[in-house]
Formats: sequence, C-alpha cells, structure tokens
Amino acid sequence: QLRLVESGGGLVQPGGSLRLSCEASVGTLDTYAIGWFRQAPGKEREGVSCMDSSVGGTTNYADSVKGRFTISRDNAKKMAYLHMNGLKPEDTAVYYCAAIAWYCPTYVSDYAYWGQGTQVTVSS
Repeated sequence: QLRLVESGGGLVQPGGSLRLSCEASVGTLDTYAIGWFRQAPGKEREGVSCMDSSVGGTTNYADSVKGRFTISRDNAKKMAYLHMNGLKPEDTAVYYCAAIAWYCPTYVSDYAYWGQGTQVTVSS
C-alpha cells in the first residue's frame, strides 16, 4: 500500500547541511508515522528520528543528532524530510526512511515499509 523513495544524499563537507527527502511514490503519508534510519559500513542500523502521523504529532531524535537534525513532513506533497545541519564525519551512512501506521514504534522491526536508501558522505 506504500512505496517510499529517498533522495537528496551526496557529499558534503563537515559542518555543512543537507536535506533528505522521502517520497511516497505509491500511496499517501497521511496515516503513517515516518522514521529515519542510517547504517554505516559494518555497523548496525541506527534509528535517527521519527515523527508520528499528523494525528499523533510527536517527534523524537537520537541523542547523537538532537539539536542538529530536524524531521518534517508535507502530507499534501506526499513527502517527508530530514534536515541535517552541522554534519560530522560520523554521520556518514546510508540513510533510509520507513513508515508504520499512525505512531512511532519502539522496535525497528515494527516498521512496515522501507525505502531503498540514499548515501550521505561527510568528508573534506
């Protein structure tokens, strides 16, 4: 019922900014919570941020990105975003968006839909 496609990744210098996009190419986002995850080579998948559906309205962030990253959404455009500021080399990873009905879950395995990822590389 939902297909997600990430975009906006690329190469950025330390301290720079980048905006990732997550588009529902199939389906709509109105009733879904959206999560952002990242996975660096040889490391486990890490939850970055999550936003409840428009009905819920809460957001959360990993401590490692709090104050630097901002999650947002525009349901009318079927888009979700991750604004990343003050990027660090340790932010380098493949970033994924994911969706689950209504509310951000406790476990990553609860997410029902996943995009294919977009590479973010932070390097001088």
